[in-house]
This record gives sequence, structure tokens and C-alpha cells, in this order.
Amino acid sequence: MLEKINSYRDLIVWEKAINLTVEIYKITENFPKEEIYGLTSQMRRSAVSIPSNIAEGRNRGTRKDFCNFLRIALGSCAELSTQIEIAKKLSKPTLLNYKNAESVLTEIMKMLYTMIKNLNVQKNNN
Repeated sequence: MLEKINSYRDLIVWEKAINLTVEIYKITENFPKEEIYGLTSQMRRSAVSIPSNIAEGRNRGTRKDFCNFLRIALGSCAELSTQIEIAKKLSKPTLLNYKNAESVLTEIMKMLYTMIKNLNVQKNNN
């Protein structure tokens, strides 16, 4: 039997996005100080935006709004993915390990795509 989702906190994708955000903060702690207002800030904002938009959309009350905020979260995933690629090219790859963050980010993106697809199917069936 499936458990009822009562809150955004019950969503596995939200929990994974929170953990990804913490990991991005840890990774960016190792960035050069001159990047604090550049790539560090951008990556952190993109990461924070993912679970924030999932939570806001879930609490908006309509399927249409939730789907829209999931799309925004997906956009933030794409931003973060791009920023990770830039960071990898700027830093010494042996010093920072992005593999786990990239893997979790890919998983989150797949989950968001699936959620959006399912919400759209439900909308069309009503």
C-alpha cells in the first residue's frame, strides 16, 4: 500500500535535494575565496532553489501550480549541472570530487521529470 503524501517533507525527491544542497555547500567550501561572490554563490543558490521550489509548489494547493514549481526546480537542476561543469574545468579535478553530487543531481532530475509527467497524465484524466 502506498503512503499518503501529506507534506513536501514526505517527498523523497525533496529529501534528496536537501542532501544535495548540503553536499554542494561542502564542495564549495573548498573553492578559492575570490569565488565567494561568483561561482560559489551561484552554485549554492541553484542548489537551494531545487528543494525550495519543490516545497513551495507542493504547498500551493493545485496540481497545475505544483507542476509549474517542479519545472522551475528542474531548471535549477540544469543550472547547477552547468555550474558543476564550469567548476570542474576551473579547478583541479583531483582536489574536488563531484561524482556523488552529479549522480544525485541526475537522479533528482529523473524524479522531477517523472513527477511532472505523472501530474500531467492525472490532469488529462480528470
